Amino acid sequence: MNWSADAETKLKDIPFFVRPAVRRRIEKLAAEAGQDSVDLLFFEEAKAQFGQK
Repeated sequence: MNWSADAETKLKDIPFFVRPAVRRRIEKLAAEAGQDSVDLLFFEEAKAQFGQK
């Protein structure tokens, strides 16, 4: 799964110990939505879906 640079940067704001789980969850949501990449907009929408701010 390809990540845009700005989405990757926002991912790094998430604590390192949960970052791999968050990455997998967002990539799963992207795949279910038929996307082959994660951009900042999708990242923010996905994060909002699971209660992050």
